[in-house]
Parts: sequence; structure tokens; C-alpha cells
Amino acid sequence: MFEKLFRKKSISKILQDAAKGYGDHENSLNKTLGVRDLTAFGIAAIIGAGIFSTIGKASADGGPAVIFLFIFTAVACSFAAFAYAEFASMVPVSGSAYTYSYVAFGELVAWIIGWSLIMEYAIGNITVAISWSDYFTGLLSSIRIPALGIDGINIPAWATMDYLTAFNGHTHAQALLAAGKNIGGLDAATSIANNAWLTAPQIGSFHLVADLPALGIIIFITALVYRGMKESRNASNAMVVVKLAVILLVLAVGVFYIDTKNWNPFAPNGVSGVLKGVSAVFFAYIGFDAISTTAEECKDPQKDLPRGMMWAIIICTILYVAIALVLTGIVKSDTLAVGDPLAFVFDQIDLKLMSGIIAVSAVFAMASVLLVFQMGQPRIWMSMSRDGLLPKSFSKIHPKYKTPSFATIVVGFVVAIPSLFMNLTIVTDLCSIGTLFAFVLVCAGVLVLQNRPDVQRGKFKIPYANSKYIIPVVFIAVIAFALTKYNAETKAFLFNTPKTIQTVTFVTSLNNNELKIVKEEIIKDAAPQINLTDKVDAESYLSNLPADKYEQFIANAQIPVEKKYESGWGLFKHKIPMWIFLIICVFITYFSVTKNLSLIPVLGLISCLYMMCELGISNWIGFSIWLVIGLVVYFAYGFKHSKLGLAER
Repeated sequence: MFEKLFRKKSISKILQDAAKGYGDHENSLNKTLGVRDLTAFGIAAIIGAGIFSTIGKASADGGPAVIFLFIFTAVACSFAAFAYAEFASMVPVSGSAYTYSYVAFGELVAWIIGWSLIMEYAIGNITVAISWSDYFTGLLSSIRIPALGIDGINIPAWATMDYLTAFNGHTHAQALLAAGKNIGGLDAATSIANNAWLTAPQIGSFHLVADLPALGIIIFITALVYRGMKESRNASNAMVVVKLAVILLVLAVGVFYIDTKNWNPFAPNGVSGVLKGVSAVFFAYIGFDAISTTAEECKDPQKDLPRGMMWAIIICTILYVAIALVLTGIVKSDTLAVGDPLAFVFDQIDLKLMSGIIAVSAVFAMASVLLVFQMGQPRIWMSMSRDGLLPKSFSKIHPKYKTPSFATIVVGFVVAIPSLFMNLTIVTDLCSIGTLFAFVLVCAGVLVLQNRPDVQRGKFKIPYANSKYIIPVVFIAVIAFALTKYNAETKAFLFNTPKTIQTVTFVTSLNNNELKIVKEEIIKDAAPQINLTDKVDAESYLSNLPADKYEQFIANAQIPVEKKYESGWGLFKHKIPMWIFLIICVFITYFSVTKNLSLIPVLGLISCLYMMCELGISNWIGFSIWLVIGLVVYFAYGFKHSKLGLAER
């Protein structure tokens, strides 16, 4: 049984099948892509929600120093891209990390990767569709045509927001209002979500909240991808030209408004503030691997795929760093936690025309990301279907359009329906963890195949450097640094020292009696300095306290300890991903010394695994549930219908 679960496909068999068209369907994919097209697809996938949306929150958390997180993430993705490129050169077929894992680890791991890639592409597209909807509705509301009496086209909030965001915003607003905040004092996002919930049509007690613009763009993009690779390529190239032109315009204009005083302090929230943006920044880079799913449509995949990946990452990193410096130079970084940071910045310096141009280009930019992701997912399913792990219809090629037609339609439904109700933060994190998991296994796959003499090598091979001379030294240096420079934090991590709960979480967890006690203590605490009215805004007051004063207030508050501090299992569970990372690092260090592992894939594995650990335990739990569902599907269908299994029987 164990051997059956980990049966491997040989590279020669994969190439043989590709040459004869896999035998199940008469039609094959069109070979139309060159290195320029692949680079454009990479830029189309990377320059999207990251630069037009999530860069704002990451900059607010990390300050100008967020550029180091962009560089670190780019380097980590480059290591993974080397691994992808070597595999793509060895196995130039559609399937991406799924196919590569089938060669390196066997069928069960390949299935797990294929299942996690569904999370990357499908859920990633849900995220981008929601961001696109935000920009599109913002653009409509800014349209002014006095001659026609048009003063903004405003779609009701309940028709432009997902159900979970509206529900959570309403719940959060109620808790803050109970804590003494005025309705006008709510932050913009919470206020809009609360309004959407309160104004939504109801069927009984059910509120009809759904993101209709997101649904519309997914239907349009799915139809475009269904029509063919040539049409998708042309549309992608056109959208890439538009958004690159706008980004260069932003840089050219914005550089004249930079005030270097805004770069001081460079890292206002320290290293922890910079790392807080890992999910947002990494999400900006995912998608370069979508290039590898187009291998069968490349003219020369063994040469062009590696080049396309690397050029896309290099160009996009330069643009991300430049944009981050311009944004944080024009305004203070702590004001950038908005959904449309580029447009926001130019509003602040009263350049309304630039804001309008950016809003229009963002609509194109998001659409191009949707296009690449929506193109990648059906090709993964097509490869899984060819191996018998999914029904045959998923590998059906349209006789006229030469695309995986059935798989494309199913992907449209898989993305469209959840986009109506899923929360943006949830899907961003789940997408990131699924992608990072794929990156980790691709890097590990290169290491597994490193010394196998029976492996047929492609034209591209990762430059070899022996990791045993570097990884152990780095490992020891990091431990020494942690025990000296960050001694207190390291001890708190190792000994699970109780941690003070953050302000908003603390305030919104209190019941009415506890809130009354806290407000009384605030009045007593603040009376000498502040003239407080009867209506005390507990959240605002506590948020504005210096860290040491907040710690002191919490320590003295007559509230149950469990509501003031995280401790025991409640605190330790958040550290589980980091403990997993540290244990794996020990094993990697051991194998680096004993097996002379190649340095670049080792660095890719470690850096991607570290970013996985920064995503938090709730994302690990969600991802684990997704994988369990995948295993049920595999054992119910894939294991029985696997072509390797049928050949053995």
C-alpha cells in the first residue's frame, strides 16, 4: 500500500506522453509563447493587487523599511524560481509543481500539491476579484458629468461587499460602540461594512450581501481564457503595457513630491512591523509560477521558461521597491493603511488627475492578474486528469479554441461563487500559505533529484554551491544573534511567557460589567491630565497610551486574567508553526552536511518555510482542513483511477 501511494512518474514517460498527445483527446495545445510573452505573463501576475492595494497596509506596518521585505521576498521567490526553472527544463509540460512532485516524491505528494495549487489559483483569484471590485466601484463613484447630471455612480454597499466582511464589520462596530466610541469615530472600513449590513435587503433574518462586480469580472475573464491562449496573450500584453506606463508615470511625478523627513524613522515599528506585512508582500509575488503551467504552449520551454520567470521577478522587484519609497516619501507611512494607496497619496497632494489615472489603470492591472491565474488553474487540473486523478473531462481540449474547455468553466464557478461571500483577509492568507507550501516542495524536489543518476536533465540547471560550508555557519550565527541581541524575546518564546492582549481585542472581548469597570479606571487614571465626558471611548484612550503605560493599566485592571493576557496553550498554539520551522531547520542543517545539498534550493526551502510560519496558526489550521478534504477526494476517486495504478494492475 505504501509503495502504491508514492509511485513515481519517470521523466521519459511524461515526455513520451506529451509527444503523442496523451492519447485521450485528439486535440493539443497551441505553441504560441516566447520569452517576451512569458515575461509579460509574469509581470501581469505579479503587478496587480500587490502594488495597487496590499502595499499600503504593508507600508503602514513596516514604514519605508518595507522595501527590505520586498527584497527578501523577491530573493526567496528567486530561489524557488530557480527550482521551478530546473524542473520546467526537465519536464516541459503543463502541470507546474504538481507534475514536478509526481517525479520527485510520488503520487500522494503530487496530489497534495495539486490540491494546494487549487488554493493558490482559485482562492488567489477570489482575492484579486474582490480587490478589483473595490477599485472599480471607487472609479464609478468618482465619475462626474455635470452636463448629464451625473455626480458619481454609486452602487449600494451591500452589492459591492462580501457577506463575511459585512457581518464581521457590523459585529466589530457594535462592540466598539458599546465600548464608548461614537458612530462617526469608526474607521472607514468598519463604517462601510456596518452600513452594508444594515442597509442590505433581508429574507427573514438573512442579509443579502454579495460582491456583484467581482462576479461580473470573473465571468468576463473566464470567457476570455476559454476563447484561447492567443487571445489571452494579446489581452495580457496590452494590459501590461497600460499598467507599466502608469507605474512609470507615478514614479516620474511622485519623485518630485518626496519629503525625505517622511523616511525618518525608516523602520518605525522595528523588525516585527516589517515582518507583519509578510502575507501582503508575498501575495504580491505569487503568480510567477503560473508561467510554468504554460509549458506546453511555449515555443522553446526549456530555454524560455527560466528566462521568463527571472525577468518577471527582477523587473517587478525594482518597481515594488521604487513605488514603496515614493509612497512613504510623499506621506507618512502610518497613513497608508488604505485599500487604494496610490490614489490616496496623490489625493493628499491634491493631484486629482493622477488619482483618476491610477484608478483606471488599477482596473486593468487587477484584470490582468485574474487572467493569468484563471489561465493557470485549468492547466493544473488538465494534468491531474491526464494522470487519472481527476475525471477525463477535465483534460478535454476544445477542438476550435485549443484550451482545456471543461476545466476552464469549472474554475469559473469555483472562483465566482466564493467571491460573493468570502473575506479578503482570509483568502489572501490561505492563498499565500498554499503557494508557499508548493514552493517548499518544489525546492525539496530538486534536492531529492540532485544526486539521482537516472534523472534526465534539461538545458537549465541550478548553479551548484555546497550548502555544508554555509548553512551550519548561518544556523549557529542566527542562534547566537537571537540569544544576545533579542535575549528577552527569545526567552519569552522558549518559556511561553504570558503576553499582554492587544487593545482592540481586549476592549471588544469585555462584557458590559467589565466595560463599566474599565471606563471607571480610565476616568480615575486620566482625570489629572484629561477632561473626560461621561461617554468614554475606551478603545481610543487605551490605543493612545505608550506601551509601558498600557502594560501598567492592564496589570492593574480589575478584569479576569484570561482577558488581559495570552498564556498557556492559548499562547503556545501560535508558536507551533515557528517550532515546526526550527525543527525542520535542524534536519536541513544535518542533511546539508551529510548529503552535500545544493545551496540555492536549500535557501529557497528555508525562506519559503519561514514565510509560511509568519502566517499564523489559524491559516495552518485552515490549510490542514483543506488538505484533509483533498485526501478524502484522492482516496475516493484518484487512487482507484490513477493511470500508474491501472498500469500496475
